[in-house]
Amino acid sequence: MVELDAAALADDAVMRDYYDLSRRAELLGREQAPFWTFEEFLGGFRSEDSGERQQIFAAYDGDRMISCAVLWSFLLDNTDKAWFSLDVDVPDRRRGVGRAMVERIEQVAKADNRSLVLTDTKLPFDERETHGYRQFAEACGYELSNYEVVRHLALPVPDDRIQEWIDEAAPRHEGYTIETFVDSVPDDLVESLCVLLGQLAVDAPTGAVDFDEEVMTPERYAENVATVRAMGRARYETLALTPDRLVVAQSTLAVPVESTSTTVFQWGTFVHREHRGHGLGLATKAVNLRAAQASRDDLTLVTTQNAETNGYMVAINERMGFAPVEVATELVKRL
Repeated sequence: MVELDAAALADDAVMRDYYDLSRRAELLGREQAPFWTFEEFLGGFRSEDSGERQQIFAAYDGDRMISCAVLWSFLLDNTDKAWFSLDVDVPDRRRGVGRAMVERIEQVAKADNRSLVLTDTKLPFDERETHGYRQFAEACGYELSNYEVVRHLALPVPDDRIQEWIDEAAPRHEGYTIETFVDSVPDDLVESLCVLLGQLAVDAPTGAVDFDEEVMTPERYAENVATVRAMGRARYETLALTPDRLVVAQSTLAVPVESTSTTVFQWGTFVHREHRGHGLGLATKAVNLRAAQASRDDLTLVTTQNAETNGYMVAINERMGFAPVEVATELVKRL
């Protein structure tokens, strides 16, 4: 079992082994689920984020990679926490490999003075308490933190239906303007957008774990925009602005540009706590969907997930026709 260094991260063959193993493991029993392309994977893993430290681990049987994991440790906020993802190749399970990988990750996190380690796994609704992945996590000392429901929206959505949502929200947000930007937003909007994005970790339901406000600086925002570009995606950002052009609501979609992928990833949709009740969530989400859908006529799906206790966002998703497909079970261990 080794921690992969910068040379391994830059080696396409090593990263192909990692990607292929992860794909086999993640899609077992859920073969139709969206999964990023190899190019998207490389762009994400090889990009910088000054707010997180990324460490990659792999276990080998001879020359064959049989397990892989990534640990992200927060650097600017929530420095008591780290989050990891772990996969064991399908034919190599029940050999103690997964437990050994978890123990290694926990050792690294504990040496870095992290007291909370988090992970998650996608499960069928009717097995979210009994599935083998949940049982494995609990055997390693992890307990339930939160449930998020994964929902899908088939594309294309008829434009007249999108207009219905826009018209429904419009009378409630008189005085605000709704504007869409691709990739980065104008410089004069970055600071207030960063403030808004930082509040999401505090205001969104997170179950048993409390998060501090995220530190999102203009520099880090620029890094995130560059990461999306490196993944071969365009970042569609629709914002709600006050008359003095402060960002008070946003919705983000990551749209593949020149790729075999036809899946759009819905990231945050969030309204500033002082500007709720004006239909800005539905408005930004609908306008953003229209803009993203117009970029390619072969897009097939939007995928998103929200805490099942987030009644406001769940209602918007249901209004727009997002259908629940599985549950993301979030787990935590106190070291």
